[in-house]
Amino acid sequence: MAQVNRPIIRTVRGQPASDGAGVKMLRIIGTQAFPDLDPFLMLDEFGSDDPDAYIGGFPDHPHRGFETVTYMLEGRMRHHDNKGNSGDLGPGSVQWMTAGSGLIHSEMPLQQHGMMRGFQLWVNLPAREKMTPPRYQDIAPEAVPVVTRPGLTMKILTGTSTEGVSGPVAGIATQPVYFDVELEAHGLLVEPLPRGHNAFFYCYEGDIRVGSTTLRRGELGVLGAGDRVVGEGGDHGARVLLVAGRPLHEPIERHGPFVMNTREEIRQAFADFHAGRF
Repeated sequence: MAQVNRPIIRTVRGQPASDGAGVKMLRIIGTQAFPDLDPFLMLDEFGSDDPDAYIGGFPDHPHRGFETVTYMLEGRMRHHDNKGNSGDLGPGSVQWMTAGSGLIHSEMPLQQHGMMRGFQLWVNLPAREKMTPPRYQDIAPEAVPVVTRPGLTMKILTGTSTEGVSGPVAGIATQPVYFDVELEAHGLLVEPLPRGHNAFFYCYEGDIRVGSTTLRRGELGVLGAGDRVVGEGGDHGARVLLVAGRPLHEPIERHGPFVMNTREEIRQAFADFHAGRF
């Protein structure tokens, strides 16, 4: 049986946003126009060569009920939480943080000069895991496998490529795929994806053609049903994120840094936070 290529069924352009201590970013998922793509709740791209734009970082803030994925392209970020965990995220590193039942953490730039660039993705947790103990998977850049094919280089953060190369992040309920793909001019990406997963491309450099649609810098393309994705780099190539995850099909009750299934659970999250139970 012939494989069906996933088409782009919707194109979304990121919107300027600000978070933390005034850090400017591009918000792609998590806007009024595009609030989520189950199980993905938010996608931010941050990047600047002006230290004043990011030096304030993301001071102490709470989370409960979901996971945050920080992927650094350039610069360094130090994280610390109220459980005593800390670490240093450098260029090419990945942090998959399962907030679970709740923690308070900070993410602060380590240098005052130079480029800071990367992404943060929020991934929902199923109801049965929302109160699981918090945990981190901090992945150094050398632990992220790289697949090379004619015309492309692909970093495997999580999921498994067609060559059978698997990323280092494991044990995630939504069985995610997260690949960072660099395409040469007119380089071709052909990659199977789990048929039931929701999936998207996000283009952060150059442009990529998927079927009859061209995604340009700062655009996300939601992928429709099918067995695989096929994309071709533009005249100057492309750098794209290819992300997919198993949808949860559960109600989402969201308020700021808490994502639960009911309003009562949100009220309990605020009560626990203010009572110092995180």
